Amino acid sequence: MSARGLLRDESGSILPLTIGYAVLALALIIVCANATSLYLAQKSLDAVADAAALAGADGFTLSLEGDAPLARLDDGAVRAQAEAIVAAAPGDQTLVAAGTPDGLSARVTVATTWHAPLLSALVPAGVALEATATSRTALR
Repeated sequence: MSARGLLRDESGSILPLTIGYAVLALALIIVCANATSLYLAQKSLDAVADAAALAGADGFTLSLEGDAPLARLDDGAVRAQAEAIVAAAPGDQTLVAAGTPDGLSARVTVATTWHAPLLSALVPAGVALEATATSRTALR
């Protein structure tokens, strides 16, 4: 075969390009699936923190100052309510902090570690997630 014939023979030249695009597409799918899983794990943790803060804000004690009723929170009641919600929630989240900064609002922080559902070298093995929520108690 002549040199001109070798230059015109392009059989099989598209195969490396196709394999390269397939590998790139697979890597993109893995990264997107893991990113979606991470996003959903953070949203789930946010929901648990919100629920725990809301429950903590319900642990108030009522008192009267003059003619006006006053709802006050204490750290122990907020923590007890938040622990019950975190324990009942699905998942492996832990209660990091629960308390009341001002006696009127409950602030709760929960944490967990996210692990990639599709293991690959393209994403980290575990990511620490944390969510903080505040809920305020009011009588009006």
